[in-house]
Amino acid sequence: MIHDVTVYRDTYVDSVVQLSGTRSLRAVDGVDWASAAMATPGNLETLSAEGFDLAPLDGAGANDLFIAIRAGSDEVVGAAREAGEAAMFAAHGSASGGSPAEQPARTLGEAVARQEGSNVAVISVPGDYAALEAHKALSAGLDVLLFSDNVSIEDEIELKDRANRLGLLVMGPGAGTAMLGHTCLGFANVVRPGRVAVVAAAGTGAQEAAALADRWGVGVSHVIGLGGRDLTAAVGGRMALAAVRALVADDATDIILLVSKPPAVEVAHAVVAAAAGKPLVAALIGIPEDFDAPDGVTVTRTLQAGAAAAVTAAGGQVPDLTEGLLDRVRERSDALAPGRTLVRGLFSGGTLCYESLVILADVLGPVHSNTPIAKELGLPAPDGAHTCLDLGEEEYTKGRPHPMIDPEARIELLREQGGSPDVAAIILDVVLGHGAHPDPSAELAPVCRDIVEAGPAVVVYVLGTDGDPQDRAKQRRVFEEAGCIVTETAAQASLVAAALATRKPELAVGAL
Repeated sequence: MIHDVTVYRDTYVDSVVQLSGTRSLRAVDGVDWASAAMATPGNLETLSAEGFDLAPLDGAGANDLFIAIRAGSDEVVGAAREAGEAAMFAAHGSASGGSPAEQPARTLGEAVARQEGSNVAVISVPGDYAALEAHKALSAGLDVLLFSDNVSIEDEIELKDRANRLGLLVMGPGAGTAMLGHTCLGFANVVRPGRVAVVAAAGTGAQEAAALADRWGVGVSHVIGLGGRDLTAAVGGRMALAAVRALVADDATDIILLVSKPPAVEVAHAVVAAAAGKPLVAALIGIPEDFDAPDGVTVTRTLQAGAAAAVTAAGGQVPDLTEGLLDRVRERSDALAPGRTLVRGLFSGGTLCYESLVILADVLGPVHSNTPIAKELGLPAPDGAHTCLDLGEEEYTKGRPHPMIDPEARIELLREQGGSPDVAAIILDVVLGHGAHPDPSAELAPVCRDIVEAGPAVVVYVLGTDGDPQDRAKQRRVFEEAGCIVTETAAQASLVAAALATRKPELAVGAL
């Protein structure tokens, strides 16, 4: 097996472009393993663990790109390298060629000078450098989408305090989704204009809320990502408060939909109170049922219920989400062997994993997970336990693309769990939109077909809109033809899985 490393000195590309390059490398027939990444210590450690000689990377650092390929022949290595370079460098010429005007800007100041009138900076650099670049953007008068993670809480607080003083936004760190003025940033879905604004301390939570509002006919004015820590006690909702107050004053917004993974209760109280004067719906996953909301605020514990409340408040109508579902669940439940009683959630969206944990725990009892909400119910799980995994966490993405971009890691686990004799149902979320895999059903559906034929049920939720480039209707159809149960919302997928595990089909059409 050939281990080939090519280094591109002083060539920085952001993480989304790196992931695109990695996906193109691995798509070439005959490639055993490949990665396009910056030469950070963590990435070099991954390379070494995969058996690569690090000598070509001697002296390389976080501003140097590498392509690493493991394959059986020089021809495959060459073809893969060419595909990876095309994916990463096509927009501005080759890695080493092209005129200066064709080369990407090397500093934020240079980028602003080239494009006068810019008002948002998207920052996707290693965490050690991200706070400094965000401060530079604020100094230039730009709102910031801080895609980078591994930024300290201290830096996050300092950035958000400074942004508040300047009247600017810092969305993040770790903010993967936003839509400002109908310009999509990061992972985002194509939604129609409307009167509901989404404020979210949750990436796929923002996408689910916006997609449901679009599909249910009311549309979206803005999506403001906050970063997953904004509503914690440490950060105190610094940017959520600013975002809600701005939307209260926004003439294009009638309803505010606040979305969060489990927030600090006292912070959630402060944020929802900031909406005085405009209706607010708060979909706060895992919030205590006795949460005391002020007048004009509706609080829900699931994304589906939050989106439904916002759509209703905006004058829309939520369609029947259960048509034909009970019959499909009954049929699949009757076909399950008696020993199949466990649920396995394999999620690409962290917020959807959190939501599933809350829903499943209400029905099935303890569910183990790698997410913080699980607390003492972590991993490894004991025999006979239900589990939900967020495959976007670092332990699953180290050295490989995010599962929304490349399904390889999920396919491995899907086959593993599909072969277990005690699994009744596997839950899969399939996220569409900008930045996501161009045709996820082509990769996942054949594996799902094999698993369904072997015994377990596969419950799939396709998160997206009719405007997304992957063609949501086609994606759903391919999974249905593979024998999967395809649901209308992420929350409904968890109810269906619980119904199958307990052999109580009526749970699938229960209220959320």
